[in-house]
Amino acid sequence: MRISRRTTISLLAALPLAAHAHPEKKDSPPMYGLIGKMRAQPGQRDALIAILLEGTAAMPGCLSYVIAKDTLDADALWITEAWDSQASHKASLSLPAVQAAIAKGRPLIAGFGERFETEPVGGQGLASPR
Repeated sequence: MRISRRTTISLLAALPLAAHAHPEKKDSPPMYGLIGKMRAQPGQRDALIAILLEGTAAMPGCLSYVIAKDTLDADALWITEAWDSQASHKASLSLPAVQAAIAKGRPLIAGFGERFETEPVGGQGLASPR
């Protein structure tokens, strides 16, 4: 597929305009994301999910906190988080409700699997890119 010279020049000329449509806030930290796999003790996944849902209802700076059952492993679950910053995530670990959920859920956790840190840039349910 060939792009004509006129099309190329038009696209290049529009780039500065596109940059102003969503100006970056240089003083704002990037969003922070985590995706992690957690393994419950055999037969305890639903109980662990209930504890996690109960203890993570109100976390300042949390844009999304999704707990999902692994469809291939009856004891595994995935947690996908999006935060307005890494600092907000770190601060959430000190919240009384989160501390209580950790203490209550710890005996039901058999272990952890993959863990990925991400930098969300937007999407359904998230604010527009910064």
